[in-house]
Amino acid sequence: LQLQASGGGLVQPGGSLGLSCAASGFSIENFAVGWFRQAPGKEREGVSCMSATLGTTYYADFVKGRFAISRDTAKNTVYLQMNNLEPEDTAVYYCGTCTYSSDGTPMALVGDEYFVVWGQGTLVTVSS
Repeated sequence: LQLQASGGGLVQPGGSLGLSCAASGFSIENFAVGWFRQAPGKEREGVSCMSATLGTTYYADFVKGRFAISRDTAKNTVYLQMNNLEPEDTAVYYCGTCTYSSDGTPMALVGDEYFVVWGQGTLVTVSS
């Protein structure tokens, strides 16, 4: 069971960057997979989550209108397209199995009763 994230790098403010998360050992059509990030000195926060069966998307307020999550079920891969990046978006981005709150905020799964899988982080730096 594995998630392999890739695509981070250095981008200028206002620029775009795409991340990929390839799943193996399970299907993204059976388990929701999304993106999280952790900036230096801050706690990890949910960025986006895509539900398993219907592919419904959920976003944190701070990325709505700028980021887009998508998936290719044939490749068993989830993507995050990040546009109009800001320096505040600088963080290590992780993909992982996810859920969402009643107001649609992406959340990590925590607890032995849940199917929890994390990918390795990929660094996104937004700087001029």
